[in-house]
Amino acid sequence: MSTSVREFKRDFLKSLKEDNAAIFAGAGLSRTQGFVNWKELLRELAEYIGLDVDKESDLAEIAQFYVNSKRQNRHSLNQKLLEEFTKDAVTSENLRILASLPIFNYWTTNYDKLLEKALEEQNRKPDVKTAQQDLAQNVPQRDAIVYKMHGDINRPEETVLIKDDYEAYNEHRKLFTTNLQGDLISKTFLFIGFSFEDPNLNFILSSIRLLLGENSRDHYCFFRRLQEKDFDYKEDYIYEKTKQDLKIEDLQRYSINAVLVDEYEEITGILKDIERKYKLNNILISGSAATYEPFDEKEGQSFIHELSKSIVDEGWKTINGFGLGVGDFVINGALQSIKDSKYKKVTDYLELKPFPQFGDNLKEQWSSYREDIISSSGIAIFVFGNKNKNGEIVEADGVLEEFEIAKKQNKYIIPVGITGHASKTIYEEIRNDSTNYDYLQGHLETLAEEKEPEKLIKHIIMLIKSIQKY
Repeated sequence: MSTSVREFKRDFLKSLKEDNAAIFAGAGLSRTQGFVNWKELLRELAEYIGLDVDKESDLAEIAQFYVNSKRQNRHSLNQKLLEEFTKDAVTSENLRILASLPIFNYWTTNYDKLLEKALEEQNRKPDVKTAQQDLAQNVPQRDAIVYKMHGDINRPEETVLIKDDYEAYNEHRKLFTTNLQGDLISKTFLFIGFSFEDPNLNFILSSIRLLLGENSRDHYCFFRRLQEKDFDYKEDYIYEKTKQDLKIEDLQRYSINAVLVDEYEEITGILKDIERKYKLNNILISGSAATYEPFDEKEGQSFIHELSKSIVDEGWKTINGFGLGVGDFVINGALQSIKDSKYKKVTDYLELKPFPQFGDNLKEQWSSYREDIISSSGIAIFVFGNKNKNGEIVEADGVLEEFEIAKKQNKYIIPVGITGHASKTIYEEIRNDSTNYDYLQGHLETLAEEKEPEKLIKHIIMLIKSIQKY
């Protein structure tokens, strides 16, 4: 029996929030980026030894037979790997999402460098483990670990490919086995790009089964649902559908739950939805204030402080660009909540993005900075939004720009219109286009009229919770 997409999203999102999620990337994740599948890679070699790769299922055996025919010389096989896996390739949207999620442990049997490249593009520093000795050393200030358990294309002679390699795996790579087993016990894995017909199938499944038995955490994988239109004859469809159902059932022995999709392209939408829902825990407070009208100064500052504190009290992260008259109080409110809790860490609940103040083309830098700040959030709250320009209080154009970016990035926007200035302007635009902001229905009046800060904050928190369930 397969697992519904909804159930998978719920469970994997929970694992992300608890820092218990991990990824296992298979060949399919790289194949979509232009690398051939294993059958195509070995086709020419199979023909050399008189075999038809389409009639064979044990690809490691084909590779072994080929090396045997060369008197145990792997040179030509290594050259074939180099030709295939050193060509240029760009990361995919799926890789981007997987690299952007708060996942620390990434496992792969792929030799290419797409996974670590995707992490670097997300400004994350990967610690790549390609050989057993790498496990004894850690890259300083790493943001993720990439376990390349079958080796790396930079060392083709050490890759795990032929039967000899699998048979000697625990002699040369036993620490990979040990680390994988530990992660399978403590983390929820998403196997992506796996057909479960790869040469490493028996190794992975036996690792889970032998160590964890029936007490394993739930893990997940994607399968394309077979359809009758895929076959010329109905009998073939019925046979292959029965075989797929049996495979899905068998995977559950290892606590691997199949998530069925009609087309593999649907996986991107599923991952995007997980990314979006996770980011709803990251709340941007955008604003600046040279004046706090219609509140007095103390009241306005207290409102920002208590709003930030309430956000962190709920277990969410507050993000701020250190706007004048707002940033200090966002920080203080978040820090008070963190201090009041025994186990909260500052980096988990407060993200500061102070703007650069020196250098060329500052305006362009600030725009790029705003794009980056807002992209890491899911909800943007706009408060006040004014500045002193030549002795006159005017709307803060930076806050209005952040609103435009938030719209473009499809963030949920909460305009606290009662705080006036740019926030009031944003509020009016949204009110006049309320059909595109249906999550604000029933809330707009309070955001524009509630003058008691405590009641206003409670309403904003309630609104955030309703958005997260939306």
